[in-house]
Amino acid sequence: MTGEPKLPEEFKYIVRIGDTDIDGSLPAVYGLAKIKGIGYTTALAILRKLNLDPLMRLGYFSDNKIKELDEVVKDITKLGFPSWLYNRRKDYTTGEDKHLIGAELIFYARQDIEREKKIKSWRGVRHALGLKVRGQRTATTGRIGMTVGVSKKK
Repeated sequence: MTGEPKLPEEFKYIVRIGDTDIDGSLPAVYGLAKIKGIGYTTALAILRKLNLDPLMRLGYFSDNKIKELDEVVKDITKLGFPSWLYNRRKDYTTGEDKHLIGAELIFYARQDIEREKKIKSWRGVRHALGLKVRGQRTATTGRIGMTVGVSKKK
């Protein structure tokens, strides 16, 4: 096969960062963004802080760089980013600024919803009833089941 580029032996097709398997052929910034809780902006900030090329393929990173990325992704607060970059500022129980990823993020979100249901806040009641929570219209959208339009009374 003459038209296909030859990859070096050390290329990794799957890279594990933040307990997530990521395709090694993706550019680093897009690969990190595949981790739940890390978006494009956060991924770019992490890579720039570590002086890594955001467009380099993840599979070409050395084992040391991948290990360093994994440690940083698991606790982004060590890098000293401003608090507005974190996804959980002023945690309800501890008051700390945190950045959560993966299953931990899902757990905390579910815990917040359960707390709101328990104290019977407006949002909690809407969650409990399975209705829209953020003020959207509900007359025509968000219908569940076989509802097909509105019939007019004669």
